[in-house]
Amino acid sequence: MKFSEMKYERPDLDKVLAQCEEYAKKMAAAQSGEELVQLYREENAMMAHYHTASCLASIHYTQDTRDEYWSGEQEWFDATGPAVSNAARNVAEAILSNPHAKALEEAFGTRILPSLRNLVLSMDDRVIELQKEENALTSAYQKLYGGAMAELDGKQLTIPQLTLYKQSTDPAMRRKAYEAEAVYFDAHRAEFDEIYDKMVKNRNEQARILGYNDYSELSYIRMNRIGYGPAEVAAFRQEVVEQVVPMIQKALALRNKRTGIENPMFWDSTISFADGNPVPHGSYDELMAGARKMYHELSPETAEFIDFMQDNEMFDVLSRPGKMSGGYEEMLPDYKTPFIFANWNGTAGDVDVLTHEAGHALEGYLAARSPKNIPEDIQCPGMESAEIHSMSMEFLTAPWHHLFFKEDTDKYELLHAEDSFIFLPYGCMVDEFQHIMYQQPDLTPDERNAVWLELEKKYRPWNKFGDLPFYGRGAGWQRQLHIFECPFYYIDYCLATAIALQFFVASLKDHKDAWQRYMKLTNLAGMATYTELAESAGMKAPFTKGSLTELSRAVADWIEQHQVS
Repeated sequence: MKFSEMKYERPDLDKVLAQCEEYAKKMAAAQSGEELVQLYREENAMMAHYHTASCLASIHYTQDTRDEYWSGEQEWFDATGPAVSNAARNVAEAILSNPHAKALEEAFGTRILPSLRNLVLSMDDRVIELQKEENALTSAYQKLYGGAMAELDGKQLTIPQLTLYKQSTDPAMRRKAYEAEAVYFDAHRAEFDEIYDKMVKNRNEQARILGYNDYSELSYIRMNRIGYGPAEVAAFRQEVVEQVVPMIQKALALRNKRTGIENPMFWDSTISFADGNPVPHGSYDELMAGARKMYHELSPETAEFIDFMQDNEMFDVLSRPGKMSGGYEEMLPDYKTPFIFANWNGTAGDVDVLTHEAGHALEGYLAARSPKNIPEDIQCPGMESAEIHSMSMEFLTAPWHHLFFKEDTDKYELLHAEDSFIFLPYGCMVDEFQHIMYQQPDLTPDERNAVWLELEKKYRPWNKFGDLPFYGRGAGWQRQLHIFECPFYYIDYCLATAIALQFFVASLKDHKDAWQRYMKLTNLAGMATYTELAESAGMKAPFTKGSLTELSRAVADWIEQHQVS
């Protein structure tokens, strides 16, 4: 079924809650493991209808945040979603109370019982009203950001559309693009500050009610992190500072030599070649045709997948006014279909996001059709694992990148490797910033910005802002959607990048073998933890001292050996 043909109907909230309550009673009383497994499957199928409606409303809302009808539907889910989440939490508690709960692990893998425990520990009915308020604040941020327009070059541009100007070969134009962006954020400075302040206090209050010191503790439960915690993540961040940052500084020295920029400022960080960054060659239709050819040649599974996606209108990737910034993949479980949302802007990032979100979508597409008949709740792994699918796909499609970049393919490969490497300290900076924000919730807006600038010195010491507005005062974090919408998610990209770069190195030696290992990991869906998934593909989780030493050296060496003028 095409996306435009999918009918939306607001769920009957009372019916959904009553069904959850009924399943909770049945699961608590199940007389055998077999009965409990069957009830779990039935409850998942029932909730799939609610999740499909919720996702349809969210997709339509983000496609145009100005649309009154879809804004209203999003507000309804914002208000009612916490009650449904609490009902799901009660179902999980009922399962865990049953003496036959171990049968779920035998049926669905090691991750399911810890996930259910985390769900029970992550909320209860005491925080429902606070969660409603949190959802409303998130929607307010989306609307504020989604409505952002900037004037530049005689045009009214969305924030994503500014990216092309930020990559201009003219340094004056690059700075003007950043200044144009700053005009909007500075004009709405008080609103962004107020929304975030309320979010921090709201989430910390939820954590306090549930028995945690602050939201940074609760977030590890809500993000369903299994087998590692804050200490391991802190150790990973330190590894990035010690092992990756010095290698990046060497790579950036090579980049500066290529561009001829002797004293690079922050607004020069987006230019990688003296004659300009590589950009995709072709129209929207030509690029989508290239994607179809690429996935047809990659494997039988990806061939079937891309035909389904393109033939059923499951891509919305062009930027336009009112459309929410960013990109995502969302599953519509009733239809067993992924949907890909992005904001193409004519830069190399268009291909990055195409392959990235396709990695998510392929996993969801395969899991929904798995012969293992995997229940919806465990079709997708934890987010740090899900990002392995997406970030590794960016590298594993390399043999076909010429379809998009033609004679500039070598430039794109170098740019992509550099940017993936450079991302690691930025992602860690976002994570440490959030820990500080929730552990010191009474910081003023100016103090928050000062923390961000201090972290810049630690993680990205090469950045020089000068008198650039917005960024120069340390407020650049406010354009990072995840900090507002899904706190503590961002480190997942870093943990996944640590695995994706291993796939990159492996693919250079034997692409066929790397792809087979990727598919082995992907086909485990949500039935294994992050560490288990990494091990299934012969990769190493990056939590021990020195775990990034060899990898960072291998990536830095590749970058040095593949310089393109």
